[in-house]
Order: sequence, then C-alpha cells, then structure tokens
Amino acid sequence: MNGLSDVRLMLHSQELDNTLSTAIKAVHADQSMPAGMSRWARYRHRWTSRRALLQMTDDELRDVGLEAWQARAEAMKPFWK
Repeated sequence: MNGLSDVRLMLHSQELDNTLSTAIKAVHADQSMPAGMSRWARYRHRWTSRRALLQMTDDELRDVGLEAWQARAEAMKPFWK
C-alpha cells in the first residue's frame, strides 16, 4: 500500500469510531428511565407520571420546581415522546 491508502484507512476508521460513539450516546441519552425498562414499560411510565402532574396542586408543583403551565405542557406530550 502507498501512504495515501494508509491515511484513507486511518481516517475511515476514525469516522467509524466517531459514528459508533455518537450512536451509543444517543441510545443512552434518556437517563431518566430505569435501566432495562422495555419500550412499553417506558411508555406506561411516561403516561402515568404525566397524568400525575395534572393531579398535583400548585404547592406540590412548586415543591418539585414546576409551574402549572410547565406541568400542563409536559402532561400534554404524547407518551411516545
């Protein structure tokens, strides 16, 4: 091989490594969910926790650092987001 081919292989290898690390970060980005939770369990967790936000009083929301409009905005999100 000539020097140019070696450089191309090295750059391609680095690109693959960067792509892989980006993909791994994307998979592990949602740290608010317990590890090992299935997709359907995650959906149910989101649905129930967002419904619970709608039931909280203003004092309870203030205790967790939210305002009523923020709780409503979060609760209105679809469970898959």
